[in-house]
Amino acid sequence: MTTTFIRHELKAFWRSKNTGKSIAIRIMMGILILYLLLNVLFLGFFLNKLIEVIFPKQDIVVSFCGIILLYYLSDLFMRLQLQELPTLRVQPYLQLPVKRNSLIGYLAFTALLSVFNLWPFILFVPFVIKIIAPDSGAIATLAFIVSLAGLTVFNNYLALYIKRKSNLNGWVFLISATVIMLIGLGDFYLHLYSLRNISYLFFGHLISKPTLALLPVLLGALMYYLNFLYLKQNLYLEELGSRKAAKYKSSTEYPLLSRFGSVGDLAANEIKLVLRNKRSRSALIMGLFIMLYGLIFYTNSHYGEGWKIFVGMFMTGIFIINYGQFMFSWQASHFDGLLVNKITFTDFLKAKYLLFTIISTGFFLLTTPYVYFGWHILMVHFIMFLWNIGVNTTLVLFFANRNYKRIDLSKGAAFNWEGVSGNQWILSFPLLIAPYILYGPFALLHHADIGLALIAITALIFIFTRSFWIKQLEADFYTKRYKIAEGFRNK
Repeated sequence: MTTTFIRHELKAFWRSKNTGKSIAIRIMMGILILYLLLNVLFLGFFLNKLIEVIFPKQDIVVSFCGIILLYYLSDLFMRLQLQELPTLRVQPYLQLPVKRNSLIGYLAFTALLSVFNLWPFILFVPFVIKIIAPDSGAIATLAFIVSLAGLTVFNNYLALYIKRKSNLNGWVFLISATVIMLIGLGDFYLHLYSLRNISYLFFGHLISKPTLALLPVLLGALMYYLNFLYLKQNLYLEELGSRKAAKYKSSTEYPLLSRFGSVGDLAANEIKLVLRNKRSRSALIMGLFIMLYGLIFYTNSHYGEGWKIFVGMFMTGIFIINYGQFMFSWQASHFDGLLVNKITFTDFLKAKYLLFTIISTGFFLLTTPYVYFGWHILMVHFIMFLWNIGVNTTLVLFFANRNYKRIDLSKGAAFNWEGVSGNQWILSFPLLIAPYILYGPFALLHHADIGLALIAITALIFIFTRSFWIKQLEADFYTKRYKIAEGFRNK
């Protein structure tokens, strides 16, 4: 049946109206992937030299065994962001005499056809053959290769399992990504443990105890079985339909939003959009990484007071800037429906304000540990938080009325430039420069506190006059709505 499924997939590809465009994209991606593979292969051949430079006082095999676990931890994080879920339009097959195990087996097989599964072999196998094989023999070499294969399969199916669970509940992805980052911080920042030592405890003993290679194989087999079981339980149209009907709720799925009525409903739906789609989710993940900006700027005395404005605005408002620059492109696929829906555009805008306020508040709370560097920094963060939910949110929604580029949420986030236009460059300037227009003159006169106070007052004015700005944005939208809709229809 596998060959039949492959033949059907090929026919569907060649008969698609976008075949020409798809071929061009695949050729470009193939060239890029080949270039990356060649670079990794080059790195693999000279990995022993690189390890000697990075760890000059340590045995080269010990250092190699210590970095393997670090690689697979970063590999899992990258897979969560970039690896595509294997797909098959199963509905036509469910009513045919096709065994469900065959369908699931095909999905499991195609899941292995990922470029991520090549990296560890291209990177590590040359080192194993050059360094470990001459000293430890063929059995130890085979043990290393088998353990690499087992961990690769484990990472492959663990990432797919998390992503499939995330399709039903976006918090699964956020919790998984947070756990991976906390594991890394626990080693490199808090120094609670050493991942390199943990890695060596296993891989260092593979040379003397090759049978340990069976452990990664068992982990990979277990993860494959969990994926197989999950797909088998969700491969029935009746169950899928009943689950959707049972799980549907209004904004009461987020109790905080239930008090906002239809505005809360819209904000809740947008939160689901952010969490369940790769490209929108990447804007949120990037925001979590930006939280580390303070460690760059606040630990270096060369950066003056003016940089605190930039860092505070960026850390508390990166989601507004990054996600908001593509407003309303995220709803491009159903924008025509929004135009004829009974939902008022006032509520639609209020939902955007509510979404940005909630997420920006969360990011501000994440920056509170920077009070370690002084209460003044926390005050700057709070002022820039007010600026983001007051001024920057309004600016973002103003430029949204001038964005006619659609975004297809079914596509991945990697190397995806869909929806990008000159508007993003135009938008970045007022967002980044506006606070300095108020702050700069007073900073030059050595009255930086007055500049900060003026930023705070301006932000509060925008927040308290939000209803006025919503009316202005709504009036502006009605003059451009058909042009926006026409742009979103162009694929």
